[in-house]
Amino acid sequence: MPIEVRKPSPEEEARMKQEPIWEKEPSEFPWHYDERETCLILEGEVTVEGGGQTVRFGPGDLVVFPQGLDCTWKIRRAVRKHYVFGDDVP
Repeated sequence: MPIEVRKPSPEEEARMKQEPIWEKEPSEFPWHYDERETCLILEGEVTVEGGGQTVRFGPGDLVVFPQGLDCTWKIRRAVRKHYVFGDDVP
């Protein structure tokens, strides 16, 4: 499955804003997704390479990372996001 980047519906945005927040300074690191992650980007600029894709996202984007993905996160501007793991999300 590919990484999905899109604008959330108003319902998805409201639901995601109830989830925890994660923050990270500019950096680059490898990551593996043991389970699906859905996140709503509040701040920052990020490029993720993995699964044959290179995706860029920033404030206002809803991003879904598939289970099993091996990737590299490249945070260009400090990121702040709401996130939730698993399939029980928008």
